[in-house]
Amino acid sequence: IVNADVLICDSKNQNLWIYTADCMPILFADKYQRRIAAIHCGRKGLEKNIISNAIKSFEVKGSSRKDLLVAIGPSISGDNYLLDKKTFYNFFFTHNVFLSKVDEEISKLDNLNNYESIPLDIKKYAYMQLLMEDIDPKNIDISNKCTYSLPNEFHSWRRSKNNKRQWSVISSQI
Repeated sequence: IVNADVLICDSKNQNLWIYTADCMPILFADKYQRRIAAIHCGRKGLEKNIISNAIKSFEVKGSSRKDLLVAIGPSISGDNYLLDKKTFYNFFFTHNVFLSKVDEEISKLDNLNNYESIPLDIKKYAYMQLLMEDIDPKNIDISNKCTYSLPNEFHSWRRSKNNKRQWSVISSQI
């Protein structure tokens, strides 16, 4: 067991498991090299460019971006992940996240005083980061399931405030 937000493996016949609740499990596979990765990614991971850094690690090991397959698993939806104004502002400006690609979100800032809390769709921004890293959209699969709104299927820290989580796994088997 490793305490980390990114696990990358280039050995065959290995499994990587990632433990999440409301954050996204993001699973990567190089379809030719059999290299895999499992990422635990939420708002803070997006701010720290965890996706970009994982892709760069794949390239350092000899993978090509065009060969990467990506699956984003169940996580909290934008409807249920509400940020206070300061956190929302920091997400977009302090960390310079997506400023060139998010006209819709920037327009929300014009009316920021009209909101007590602002929804943030982390899957959408993970997808945008993948596109900005030249990952082919056909190689990206995104679950539409929300961990918060499906209590019979998933654990959610924001819903129940407990330490229960779900596991996601990827295997490098031949």
